[in-house]
Amino acid sequence: MAKTVLLLGVRADLLEAVTRELQTPGIEFLGGTGVSDAESAFRQADIDHVIIGGGLDLEARAAMVRAVFQSSDRATAHMNDQMSGPEGFLPFVRAVLAGLGGYEPRESPNAILRAGRPDSGAG
Repeated sequence: MAKTVLLLGVRADLLEAVTRELQTPGIEFLGGTGVSDAESAFRQADIDHVIIGGGLDLEARAAMVRAVFQSSDRATAHMNDQMSGPEGFLPFVRAVLAGLGGYEPRESPNAILRAGRPDSGAG
């Protein structure tokens, strides 16, 4: 099953380079540099994973994570460290995607769904 991955970071040029480097069948990459880009992406696509770069300030990263979980009950969010800088983003994205290769979320009858989907019970 195809996956959609949203990459969020400070530099659009870095996001584009990472996307080019990681072109893989079965994975669609979207990119953005702010919370509004994240919100827009969730309105346009069913996103599986969000990977957030380390160059963004803490408030922006927290707002992006909030947007992910307000928009989706199934998307996962992953934040890169700040120490590795822009050079560390590509290896981080690769590692996250390799680790999630076989992950397919399944809805639990015990889940507390919050994203406000019509079928989520939130609203």
